[in-house]
This record gives sequence, structure tokens and C-alpha cells, in this order.
Amino acid sequence: MGRVTVRRKITSVDVDSPGSRARTDSLTVEEPLELRVAGAPLTVTMRTPGSDIELVHGFLLTEGLIRSLDDVLLARYCEGAVTSGESGFEENTYNVIDVTLAPGVAAPAAAATRNFFTSSSCGVCGKASIEQLRAQTAYDVRADATTIDARVITQLPDALRDQQQSFDKTGGLHAAGLFTAEGERLVVREDVGRHNAVDKVIGWALLQGRLPAAGCVLMVSGRASFELTQKAIMAGIPCLAAVSAPSSLAVECAEDAGMTLVGFVRGSRLNVYTGEDRIVSA
Repeated sequence: MGRVTVRRKITSVDVDSPGSRARTDSLTVEEPLELRVAGAPLTVTMRTPGSDIELVHGFLLTEGLIRSLDDVLLARYCEGAVTSGESGFEENTYNVIDVTLAPGVAAPAAAATRNFFTSSSCGVCGKASIEQLRAQTAYDVRADATTIDARVITQLPDALRDQQQSFDKTGGLHAAGLFTAEGERLVVREDVGRHNAVDKVIGWALLQGRLPAAGCVLMVSGRASFELTQKAIMAGIPCLAAVSAPSSLAVECAEDAGMTLVGFVRGSRLNVYTGEDRIVSA
């Protein structure tokens, strides 16, 4: 398996001090992961290696390509992804995963090579995006009667940050974590892509038999985009909380689904954009 971080020589410059100095710095590894279904390429995502099987399962579920763990027979790394040296020795790069779907599960359409409706560059209008999400969602988030103490939510950024070992080294990774309504940490994943971090968390939940993730909070280290919001809804998560701001389409999407969306969780304060009935404050 590839490394999460690498060390590189750099030159450090301080404009308030004369000269410069050479030192080593830790960088976040970014490598492509190609996802194939029955041998046919589906998409390529740039990710930080690690938890790749979780990432693939989470991606397939949040894109509506599978609805349960039973829809996947096998997910495995492809051997011999690259040829090394004159000997022709084939070495596994761990950058290609092939998924075999269960009988009766429709294969992705040939035109679906990452032209998914969640992509912010796909050109699909907000109304069409929300309607398509509503049609594909397997779980009724609105029916989740979970209530969450606002004080618990204010503690989640620190609980998330405590598990970001790779971020401590590089400062270049996003994180997502799944927590219970009482603040118990279930899983935290890091990745160079915020959407990948969320897919890894949701893939973990799928593999652990914890979907729908009723009574849970998805905490993310950055902003709450439409893409992250729809992924949470597809996983049956009733509350998405973010350190930074949500987008307008994320708010519309959360409101339509009956999900609680919280932003700017910093210190003792937070903003509730939708689903305020789930948030309890003294």
C-alpha cells in the first residue's frame, strides 16, 4: 500500500530574516485511483492512499450505483498495474480497483465516466440535482427523530482534529468523521479530497453494517458543499456539521431531504441552516 506522506527537501525563506535554509518537509501523497466495474473503467479520482476499499464502496453507494453491501460481490486491487524494468516484472501499484457487482445489479452506463450529478462541474442545475437525489436515496432522513445537544456538536471539531495524525505532519489533508448523537467517535478518515474522506467514512459504515447511519452526525473539516450533503443523505445521516460555510445548494438539498445542516462550528458557536428542530440548546 502506498504511503500517506512523503518527505522532500525544501528551501525555507523568512523575508524578515536574512538568507534561507534547507530542510525536509512532509507532503501529503496524492495518487490516482482508477475504479473499474467488471473490468470496465468507471472513474479516476485523485486520493490519498489508504482505506481504498472503503472509498470505493462509499463512492458506489453515494453515487447511487449500489444500494446495499449485498450489491457488491468482490472489490479487489488489480494486479500488474505497471511493468517494472527490462525484466517485465509486473508490480501491483494499488492504484486500480475492480469491482464485481452481484447478479441483477445494473452495471453503470457507458457514459457515466465521472459525469455524475454530484460533480460541481457537471452543469446540472440545482433543481435537477435535488430531484435526481430524491429519486435515488434509499433512506428517509426526514423520519429520523434524533435530537442532538448543541454543546456536543461544538466539541466535534476538536474530536475530529485529535485523529488527524497525517494533517499534523503535512497540513494538507481534509478529514471527515462519523459520531453518535452523544459525541462518541465511530470513525475518522483523512484524504487530500474532502469528498474522498466522506466516501471513506460512508464506505466504512457500509462495510460495518451501520447504514443507514441513523442517529449520527457527519463532521467535516472544511465547508459543506452540495456534494458532501448529498453523500450524507444517501447514507441516511440525519445531521451534517462543518467547520466552515455551506453552499446555497447544500442548504436547499438538506432542507428538501429533511436533514440538519450546521456550519461554522467554531468554539462555542454554530449556525443551524436547516433542521433546527434536531438541535437542542440549554
